[in-house]
This record gives sequence, C-alpha cells and structure tokens, in this order.
Amino acid sequence: MPDDARLLVADKSQDVGRAALDGLLQAQKSLPPWLFYDEEGCRLFQRITELPEYYLTRTERALLITVAPRVVSDFSRNDTGTVLIEYGASDESKADALLAASDATGGSVFGAYVPIDVAAPALNAMAARLRRARPDLVVHPIAADFLRPVSLPPALARLARLGFFPGSTIGNMRPLVAQRFLRQAQATLGPGARFLVGADLRKDPDLLIPAYDDAAGVTAAFNLNLLVRLNREAAADFDLTGFDHRAVWNDRESRIEMHLVSRHRQIVRVAGVAIPFAAGETIHTEDSYKHTEAAFEAIATAAGWTLSAIWTDPARLFALYLLEGPASS
Repeated sequence: MPDDARLLVADKSQDVGRAALDGLLQAQKSLPPWLFYDEEGCRLFQRITELPEYYLTRTERALLITVAPRVVSDFSRNDTGTVLIEYGASDESKADALLAASDATGGSVFGAYVPIDVAAPALNAMAARLRRARPDLVVHPIAADFLRPVSLPPALARLARLGFFPGSTIGNMRPLVAQRFLRQAQATLGPGARFLVGADLRKDPDLLIPAYDDAAGVTAAFNLNLLVRLNREAAADFDLTGFDHRAVWNDRESRIEMHLVSRHRQIVRVAGVAIPFAAGETIHTEDSYKHTEAAFEAIATAAGWTLSAIWTDPARLFALYLLEGPASS
C-alpha cells in the first residue's frame, strides 16, 4: 500500500468495468490498485496508517524530523533559492518537516513548493492552508499523474531543486517501473537536482505480514472494498462472504502480495461477463516491494542517479535515500 491513498490512481476517464475485466480475464486474476481508492477506500486506508501494526507512516515521519536539517544543509547555502517538489502530495504533513528547516540566519531554506498529485481538490485545499501558514512560501500545485511526464513552472527554472517522494509508494512499483519513474523524475527535476525518496526495507515476514493483515481486520475490509466498488460501479455481483483477504510474503520477489481468495467454486458477473472461480483461486490486488539498501541503490543507479546518503530508523524498518542527479544532461 502506498502511504498516500491517491498516488497510483489511473486516468479518471478509464472505465471501471473494463479495467476490472482486463485483469479478471487473465490466468492469474488481478485488479489494478487504483480501484482501492474510492471514498470508502480512502477512509479505510487512513485508518490503516494509524494501526499499531502499520509502522510505515509513523516511522517515516519520525525519521524525516530527525534528518531534515541534514537533507537541506547544502541548499541553505544556495544564493538563488530552492524549490521543494513533492510527488504525490495530497497533504503537507511530511513536506512540513522539510519546509520548516531554516538556514544559519533563521530564514526559510525553501522559497517555493510544488506539490504534484492527481487530486486537484486536495491540492487546492493544501495550497490554501500553506498560504495561510507560510505566507512567504510560493506554492505552485500541479494536478497531474506523476507517472507521466510533468512540466514544472518556468518561473522556477533558476531555483535549486529537491525532489521528494515519501510514503514508500515506490515499493508499489515493479522494479523496472520504479527505474523508469526515477529516470523520468530526473528529466523533470533537471541537472544538479537531488531527490529524497522514502522506502520500506526488507525485513522479517513476521513483522511485515501483520502490517498488511492487521488483527482488527481493517486491511481485510480495505481489500474487500474493491468488490463493493465493482458491485456498485461495474454491474458486478460479488458475494463478499465468498472471498477472504490474504497477505503473503513472496521471498523470491521480495514483496508482500495482497490477494482476495475465493472460498468455493463460483461464477461472478462483471459488466455482463461471467467470471468463473475455482475454490482457493485468488485475485491479486497489490504488491509492495521491500528492497534492501543495495537493491534500491541498484534501481536508482540504473536510472542515472547517484546515492548520496541513506538514513534509517534505529530498528532499521524504513529508509530515506538522498539521490543526486548529474550536473548536466
């Protein structure tokens, strides 16, 4: 799961029924993760981030507060000013740790902030809050899917740039997709930019699996809500009592997988198409890759970045990676 509930949303014009059938008609049935995030899915995901088993959100926030002064120290000596560009920024809760950093004179390091997210209403609300809280900060929200090319405002061309991608959302991308995203981000951020990326670390499955299969059943409800959405928006007739939530560790791929498991043989109709299920057959709903530090560095290096620093929490649950791009293209 990404730490922001709207990060991997597809084009809003995409038909829910067609998107579902594209996956359900494959040998390994699947559903695209963007289907998770209807209104109820967003509400459930917010609850997940507050669960005792779900360590990712609170661990990353604590780590950010600790390392923010070191992340911005070089930028504080920049005479031209600095802009913070956050990918998937539906709220300012994590960026605040960086925006609050000051230089040796007590002034703000960042003169501008570019939050990029698909959810325009959330972006606009955040921009309004920041303009009240930080009147000296220039805010340029961009409503866009950051998995596609993004153009930054020309007015920021002379500023030094720090990209920011928190929440371990990069773990929801297959490694080659993550590499492609990092290469594209380098083109967006431009020569000499730096990029701070938060990513969950590979660890004992006994710690990982409860984060995706909590005792209170919130993650199970989040997963099953996919079927509720298909019943509502894709003329489906899923019986929720016929499916169970399952989270498994795939050691070979180094990822947590979420599945919905059919309890018995059944036929489900989706958008007028009959979909047969065998007992025990699964719908693969999400992957969350857990990279070692070396594996993440290999992905970043292949995308053209150089690893400048790694910070982890004391328990080595989570990492923040500071990447440096080439001085010129």
